[in-house]
Amino acid sequence: MIIGILQTGHMPDELKPEFSDYARLFAQLLAGHDFEFRVFNVVDMVFPDSIGDADGWLITGSRHGVYEDHPFIPPLEALIRDIHAARIPLIGVCFGHQIIAQALGGRVEKFAGGWCVGRQEYHLTDGRKLHLNAWHQDQVIAPCDGAVTLASNAFCAHAMLSYGGHTFTVQAHPEFGADVIAGLIAHRGQGIVPDPLLAQARANLGASTDNGILADQMAALFKTAKVPA
Repeated sequence: MIIGILQTGHMPDELKPEFSDYARLFAQLLAGHDFEFRVFNVVDMVFPDSIGDADGWLITGSRHGVYEDHPFIPPLEALIRDIHAARIPLIGVCFGHQIIAQALGGRVEKFAGGWCVGRQEYHLTDGRKLHLNAWHQDQVIAPCDGAVTLASNAFCAHAMLSYGGHTFTVQAHPEFGADVIAGLIAHRGQGIVPDPLLAQARANLGASTDNGILADQMAALFKTAKVPA
């Protein structure tokens, strides 16, 4: 099964020697599910020829805002609408979560409550709790009609969304381990994210996350075109 990774940003230069780029993190997250990955650097205007170029699609995170004026955003939104209309499995993470929401009629803003970084607890509508790493200030403020919120917390009201059972998005980063968060604290957080938030994120680096649970859910969606219950 071919998974097309639509890469909307690049790893900070300081972290590339250790982690390569965002697409590699997703390939590692989804390892063991017999997927073949094809990477399209849409941030650099490299797009697939057709929505049929992959059996499922995944949109990565980015340092950009979905509401900003970048050349790749309008064609990416059009591609999202085509994939969604064709009911091809589609997953969005962080920026991907936000751009899918915006493309389908939702609203994304720079959140007045500030930044969210490091390990967070999310409450699922089925009563479960999941712990995932996050790194964002923008978030989905109002999903489009028909979107179903699957998880939230006090900071992020729409932390996971499902659209029609074949599109799933998550604001947090299941592909980020503690090592990535530590790198972002050192090379992207200083002077941008408030120091108390960075200190808290640093203190939680040793705590476990539920990345594996999200990986299994994402793989199940790609294989069945249905968001797992």
